[in-house]
Amino acid sequence: MNSATVHAITIAPVKGLGLQTRHEVQLGELGVAEDRALYLVDARDRMVNNKRVGPLMAVIPDLDLSADTLSLRFPDGRVLTETLGAGTSAETTFFSRRDTVRRVCPELSAALSDYAGERLELVRADPRHSAKDRGGDGAVSLLSTGSLARLAEAAGKPVDARRFRMLLQVDGLPPHAEDGFVGRDVQIGAACVHFHGHVGRCRVTTLDPDSGEATLATLELLEYRRGLPTTEPLALGIYGAVREPGRVRLGDPVRLLTAARAG
Repeated sequence: MNSATVHAITIAPVKGLGLQTRHEVQLGELGVAEDRALYLVDARDRMVNNKRVGPLMAVIPDLDLSADTLSLRFPDGRVLTETLGAGTSAETTFFSRRDTVRRVCPELSAALSDYAGERLELVRADPRHSAKDRGGDGAVSLLSTGSLARLAEAAGKPVDARRFRMLLQVDGLPPHAEDGFVGRDVQIGAACVHFHGHVGRCRVTTLDPDSGEATLATLELLEYRRGLPTTEPLALGIYGAVREPGRVRLGDPVRLLTAARAG
């Protein structure tokens, strides 16, 4: 564990759109403020993700909270920017959860609707849980480069880490060694994270992160993980909550704490 370090940091300012890389992030009590701060809903106010519209991940968002703006870069090279503003209140369905959100950026929503071929609206999530699938309990996600290499071995070719949309990649661990972090506290840079469980994989991981087209039979490849004592089936990577906020930078050490704390 002494040689484990942060290898990559990626965030998704808008759930379902493309990822952005970061050299450093501030892990607050609810994770990275810019990560999954917004999501998309359809005409019935239900959350829309890549299972339904895969090509959305080819649109790259840039969220600037200090300027209160969102920019979108479309595959044709267009870059559109709009102020988020206060927005208007709405009730949406996020999986099985009912959310109170703010409708924002009508011009960007119109551009995304034209791109996707259906009505979509950008909504700003409640900052208490953001648009993370597991709320604050899943504020941090982590995958080791060793696990990714093991999957690439099964695939017989390199596998793009962006398929798995994880906040942190960690170098210096054997394949799936992060499984042993579940139920424990881990020091990551200046932050401490308590990991609650494993991330079970779905069809989104079969989609190419640049085109949104299905190009890899990820779930079939992960059959070698079936039957393991993980909290979710076909698991690759883990998720957890921020125990102690702090800055995390590329190259920062990742250290399993020898004494797990109560709670």
